[in-house]
Amino acid sequence: MSWKKDTVSDLLGLLNSGETLAVIDIHGVPAGAMIGMRATLRDNMKIQVAKKQLMRLAWEQAGNNSEDLDSLFQGVVQPALVSSSTMNSFEMFSELKKTEAGRAAKPGDIAPHEIVVEKMDTGMPPGPIVGDLNSVGIPAKIMGGSVQIQKRTVILKEGDVFEGEMGMMLSKIGINPIVTGLRLCGTLEGGTVFAPSTLDLDLEQFESDLISYGAGAFNLACNITWFTSQTMPTLIAKASGEALAVALEAAVATADTIPHLIGRANMSAMGVAGSLSPEALDDELSSMLGAAATAAAAAPADVAEDASEAPTEAAEEEEEDEGAGFGGLGDLFG
Repeated sequence: MSWKKDTVSDLLGLLNSGETLAVIDIHGVPAGAMIGMRATLRDNMKIQVAKKQLMRLAWEQAGNNSEDLDSLFQGVVQPALVSSSTMNSFEMFSELKKTEAGRAAKPGDIAPHEIVVEKMDTGMPPGPIVGDLNSVGIPAKIMGGSVQIQKRTVILKEGDVFEGEMGMMLSKIGINPIVTGLRLCGTLEGGTVFAPSTLDLDLEQFESDLISYGAGAFNLACNITWFTSQTMPTLIAKASGEALAVALEAAVATADTIPHLIGRANMSAMGVAGSLSPEALDDELSSMLGAAATAAAAAPADVAEDASEAPTEAAEEEEEDEGAGFGGLGDLFG
């Protein structure tokens, strides 16, 4: 039939238009919602619904492996082919994931996973809802003026069929287990088939892990002295610091060590001068020691003044004693 040939031709054009190919399942998506979703996604991907056999013909004509298509068809009820020239597999998964939303289960729907009702306060006022919940196996009771679920209960196991009012009762307590949307069944990119479980990443955690792994690798490389363009600045800085420390200990005079060595010598000289009698010091040393002593004495007083604007009587006496005790270099070294 001509319409089949036209459909295969359109599908072939879709498959040849992008680097990332995918199969999605549109089962359960209302027609109106489908139109809106396709309009939202049109800028980044092409979507076409067709029968599996027609898709297979176009897939093989495009030169793709039929076994890859079989893996993409796994679990599909109502398939559609997708192609994108701007998105990779992970980006496509993320965009299609946004179309998914939960709805209340209807009679005949199959539980996609184990349905569990936790012990909780529903917040609903007393009324017939208590009997309705109990009638479908959800243990409810009125406590404290509201309807409460008495204990954690497994309502359905994965694969069980919803019957009667079960889905509606679950929806009343906020459980909408049936996910509708454009469900990605897998992608083909660069000759590799990606399953949805592979594409479902926590991107924030993934980024955090990459940063952590990078930092760990960098530390290891530095610790084992592995020379790379990234580690060289750190290794050189570390070696420079260690060399400076050795040179200072050995009193090797260089342009880098001279300021430190002079500083050390000056401190040692001041220490020796401080242990001598004031009469043995010249005017310059006396002045230097006096300035150092004044700075040392002023520091505790400034701290005490900042800590309290109204010092206690004991503190005032201590300050007076301190001031009285500082009578000059003679008192310091006598």
